[in-house]
Amino acid sequence: MQKMAELLGLRDECGEGTLGAPALAGSCLADNRLNLDVYPDGCRRFLQLFEEQQGEVLQVEFLRLSSNDCLLDTTLGSLPHLKHLKSLVLKGGHARDEFGSYQHGSLTSLPPDFGNLRCLTHLDLSFNRLSTLPSCILHLPSLRVLLVSHNSLVTLPEDFGCLSKLTFFSAMKNQLKDLPQSIGELSMLQDLDLSENVLELLPEEVGNLQNCTELDLSGNRLLRIPDSLANLKSLRRLHLHSNLLVTVPASLASLPNLSRLDLQNNCLRAIPAEIQTLPFVHVRGNPLGETEPSPQAGLKSLHNVINSCMSSGSFPVTSEGCRVVLACGIRFYFPPGAASDPLRIHFRSLTPDPQWVKLRHHDVLLSTVLELQPHGVQFQQEVQIWMPYISPQTPHQHEVVVRTFSGQSWNDLKTRVKQERKSKKCVAHCCVLHFSWFLVVSRLVQNECKVPAEGTLLFSSVDPNIKVTFPPGVTKEPRSVKLQVLPVSAEEIEEITAHAECRASPLLYLSQDSTVDFLKPVRIQLPLPPGVTGLNLDRSRLHILHGDLEGQTWNDITSEVVLEFTHLYAVFEVTHFSWYWLWYTTKTYIGGIAKKVYERLRLYQVNFIALQRKRDPEQVLLQCVPKHKVDPVLKKLQDRYRGPEPSDMVEMFEGEQFFAAFERGISIDMDRPDCVDGRLSFIFYSHLKNMKEIYVTSPVDRKGQAVKGQVSFYRGAVPDSIPEDASRRRKGPDSLWLATLPIKLPQLKPRWDENPSPLYSFSFPPLNLGNAETGYLTQANLLSIARRVGADWQSIGLNLGLTYQQIERIGYNNREDLNKQILDMLFSWAQQNSEDPDCVSKLITAMKESGRQDIADEVEAIIELGRQKYSESIRRLGLEQESSTEDSAIAMM
Repeated sequence: MQKMAELLGLRDECGEGTLGAPALAGSCLADNRLNLDVYPDGCRRFLQLFEEQQGEVLQVEFLRLSSNDCLLDTTLGSLPHLKHLKSLVLKGGHARDEFGSYQHGSLTSLPPDFGNLRCLTHLDLSFNRLSTLPSCILHLPSLRVLLVSHNSLVTLPEDFGCLSKLTFFSAMKNQLKDLPQSIGELSMLQDLDLSENVLELLPEEVGNLQNCTELDLSGNRLLRIPDSLANLKSLRRLHLHSNLLVTVPASLASLPNLSRLDLQNNCLRAIPAEIQTLPFVHVRGNPLGETEPSPQAGLKSLHNVINSCMSSGSFPVTSEGCRVVLACGIRFYFPPGAASDPLRIHFRSLTPDPQWVKLRHHDVLLSTVLELQPHGVQFQQEVQIWMPYISPQTPHQHEVVVRTFSGQSWNDLKTRVKQERKSKKCVAHCCVLHFSWFLVVSRLVQNECKVPAEGTLLFSSVDPNIKVTFPPGVTKEPRSVKLQVLPVSAEEIEEITAHAECRASPLLYLSQDSTVDFLKPVRIQLPLPPGVTGLNLDRSRLHILHGDLEGQTWNDITSEVVLEFTHLYAVFEVTHFSWYWLWYTTKTYIGGIAKKVYERLRLYQVNFIALQRKRDPEQVLLQCVPKHKVDPVLKKLQDRYRGPEPSDMVEMFEGEQFFAAFERGISIDMDRPDCVDGRLSFIFYSHLKNMKEIYVTSPVDRKGQAVKGQVSFYRGAVPDSIPEDASRRRKGPDSLWLATLPIKLPQLKPRWDENPSPLYSFSFPPLNLGNAETGYLTQANLLSIARRVGADWQSIGLNLGLTYQQIERIGYNNREDLNKQILDMLFSWAQQNSEDPDCVSKLITAMKESGRQDIADEVEAIIELGRQKYSESIRRLGLEQESSTEDSAIAMM
């Protein structure tokens, strides 16, 4: 069993042995540990064991269950019988919603006799729905670690201080408004995390926490902090960023062990001189030195909050209003009175995923997705948002809009666009009364009107010759009608059809907000195809085509409508809306031709490039580039990269997935989060960068010889909205291949991470950095991270808690080699914190605070991938839910 556990790479929070989910695979419960939270039916398994092997289950000391389990309530009644239990984890977050966010568990309370667990020292109830702390927790005399983060706690019990042995308490991401005075009685408390709550004031008794080494109060609504914090003589790290602090006590400078004070993103206009001189104080994002706005401005406490280089974070908003600027260029304006109560806004930038970012036909994505929380909060006045975007290539026939997701569907907002005078960046401006998800798209220009019973006229602003006339009596109730036009040039038609005699009018799309057809025919006027007039018109060659909403089927309805002609226009009448297209051709099967042309109008011609960095050929840049951008992109990269000519031209849809695979003796790190079955995953968006830069290696012995490999590109998942014929043509192994480009790895000198000096020959056991709560990082993971750190290593080191003296010593000892400086810093920190259960989350936080969100995302992805592999490895040992042998194995225990 111990060997099996070592193969799984599991360790308990003290680094000793395994968490016992693998025990179910044997004939007994090894080491009194049960880890069942990786199974969707973990509670069922526990109840079955409790019934069939109760004697052994009662000896369990470490137990993990998922609170997303539907049998949790039934299971809770059995837990108080586990008198030897030392560690209990009842966390949610084991399931995700359609947007990838963790779902909270169903736990709302605990049974009263839970307090009988006299041996319990570790309790984790994170990611649940607790609104009050269960009173039975206060009767756990041995409790040392308590985690209730990501719940809905509003307050803590008045006698919370009776947990006299508590050393670690985390209530992050709740709704705590105040703290009980008894919190000062937690004399053994070392780590207190109250971040991301709604605290406005702290009791003076907080200053009695004499053993507290880390205090996190970030992301609250604190207006001031008590002077008693200067009594925390053991305090090393104090996090106060993202509050509403106007000033801080100068007495904080007297704390003898303080090595980090984070005051970023507050309302500080002045900082005591004693604190300003401290080398470890972070004050970015405060309006320091600003004067108050003039009364005429009407914004008495207007302030700026600038979050530098962050793709996620938060900022406070009060009833007085504020302006907010994010480093990515997104701006907000909250007018006075928009928020009736102080509020903390959370933001994050998301990579667009075609599974839920649904683009309509001929839409072009121009930005990443911006998520703003809390969702659904109603503002008293409209909040203004400015979102930068990439300028589209077809400005005449398209318009730029901000699109928002309501939780059910995407809707377009009334949008104004402009170009910034200084930066020349394009910005989309909209106003909203609530927050959700936002992105910028380019759509076909949309004209709309309200059709009353008296009738009206609607025409296209793209082509005013296209008109729709609604006669009186066309409807009983007013209804909204939208009109969009896609111009198609004669050159495009000829190129696609390879027939010079084919001509077509602009493509017309009509829609309405009613499912009922009009009571009277609606009159449509379309211009005749180019080169065709009423004088030379051959009526036998003219066809009116009607397309379904997806453009999959085009029917010739010429014989079903009455066509009228003028010198320049064709006029006909319809009673329902969809796509309409006027064609002039001698071809007979015109519906099939129109379908082919419509499909091609949605495709982009692209080339693939694969370049290697001149200084390090193992660093490869892969990119999918629209055909017209290839030359400028190559010119920009030619000084730093070299490689083969771009691939031949291929065609792709907006939002289409494709993969890159290294072949013939070249491989990549398979633990990358964007790596699927050894292939790198991409999503093609014509106006966004479809680029990734990765390190490759070769298992082939390269002594004295180069490795001549290749990278091939393959189609991936077919978008839901592409034409049926196009989907059919892409089936089969040969149809998935797009292009292949050569990659050559020369004989290289040994790299610093392959032959480290004795200073860097640390012997980390596999998966030893971190714990089962936060996941594990291996030595290989740290080396991969070190490659990307670069010149930011000093900032990262300070944010990890290293002192200035340590940073200076590392820099001096390795002054000739940046790579050694990075390794020394990273592994020095790793050795110091290898027993810290939260070291992985602290590494992620340090990367974010250092402006390296890219590395933070990579670490989070590695951790998540490790959890998935762990779950799969347990199942491979005989714990599959569907395995028939598994149930019999359990029955034998």
